[in-house]
Amino acid sequence: MSFSACVLTLYPEMFPGALGLSLAGRALEAGTWSLEAIQIRDFATDRHRTVDDTPAGGGAGMVMRADVLAKAIDHASPEGDLRPRLLMSPRGKPLTQRRVRELAAGPGAVILCGRFEGVDQRVIDARGLEEVSIGDFILSGGEPAALVLLDAVVRLLPGVMGNAVSGEEESFENRLLEHPHYTRPQEFEGREIPVVLISGNHKKIAAWRRAESEALTRARRPDLLENGKTNND
Repeated sequence: MSFSACVLTLYPEMFPGALGLSLAGRALEAGTWSLEAIQIRDFATDRHRTVDDTPAGGGAGMVMRADVLAKAIDHASPEGDLRPRLLMSPRGKPLTQRRVRELAAGPGAVILCGRFEGVDQRVIDARGLEEVSIGDFILSGGEPAALVLLDAVVRLLPGVMGNAVSGEEESFENRLLEHPHYTRPQEFEGREIPVVLISGNHKKIAAWRRAESEALTRARRPDLLENGKTNND
């Protein structure tokens, strides 16, 4: 069974976007995964296809309506659909490599892309939406975040990466940032490839890479080392 992604958005033309290229694009063409982008406005009931309204209690901006979103979600994810329902939101739980792997091992995902000031809380509660964040910053909408999430998931689907080991030796996979990489030429602007990497001694190479990963993690992401936990956990 292939991974089935459904995105609810006001801008379906943003999909597949970059996901139609490279590894993800080839996997999409091969049927390893599927993508459906649904226009939320199609579920509005007025002639203006209104999907938002002023916030209760006052304030700036507009809020996406619960009734319109509920209809869109119910259409995309009817009763019995086992795919998790995700809402891309800056207040959501940070996306981790562990969650990415969980999603890649499942049947797919239904992803709601918010816009404006946010989404009516009642539809989040009523439809069991899992709020997911890709970082501590604000985007103009959830579409770029959905593309990021799907890219992270699709590359882990069986057969997408040419070398399965590639997905096991990356940043966050082993509670460490990834070690530096080098390739030909041997010398570049006076900088040489570390001698150990061309020694042919695989035990020493592994030890060097581990040491470099630990040093980089201590310098750049010490939080990953605290109490032996990382963003994978």
